[in-house]
Amino acid sequence: MRILVVEDDTQISAFIAKGLREDGHVVDCVDNGRDGLFMATTEAYAAVVLDRMLPGLDGLTVLRTLRGAGNAVPVLLLTALADVDHRVEGLRAGADDYLVKPFAFAELSARLDGLSRRSPAASQAAPSTRLQVADLELDLLRRAASRGGRAIELLPREFMLLEYLMRNAGRVVTRTMLLESVWNYHFDPQTNVIDVHISRLRQKIDHGFATPLLHTVRGAGYRLGD
Repeated sequence: MRILVVEDDTQISAFIAKGLREDGHVVDCVDNGRDGLFMATTEAYAAVVLDRMLPGLDGLTVLRTLRGAGNAVPVLLLTALADVDHRVEGLRAGADDYLVKPFAFAELSARLDGLSRRSPAASQAAPSTRLQVADLELDLLRRAASRGGRAIELLPREFMLLEYLMRNAGRVVTRTMLLESVWNYHFDPQTNVIDVHISRLRQKIDHGFATPLLHTVRGAGYRLGD
């Protein structure tokens, strides 16, 4: 699933994103309500994890705005407010489920699984567990990659990087997009970490094949496709 996490506490956001990515999901993270509302209305997500108390726009305002616009994306509302009145207020604002901080990641994951099963999109089609671009394949369940039938050994971060590129095949992916989605950085640390990983990934998926798939778009970013 592709999941949006809207949480201004960087430690909690990183904790959630790490766990979800280890479960095989694609995760986008933002730290304020305005960006969360923008992302939720311009991108397609299987679910949104939304903190109630946010800078810019609070979580309930984001939620009411989404529902008022007819956006039915499943929303799991996070809050430190545990009393019944606050839970009822969140559910009446349009939340599909409610989780009180502090929480165990296993419970958050189980609740998101439940939301995905109840969502209209889930009833229409099962989520794909295999990605393919040309003769390059990625099996998300087995965490295995291959090209032209030849197995490719990937480190965990390389797998995440390739998955993100394959989900955005044919599009130019910027350094900022990669830093936020694969490394969970919301700033540019001014290191060559992306260049190093792209170079290693290119060597693994393109070496020995006539048609390169991983391209550098000078001044813009990277693109996967033939």
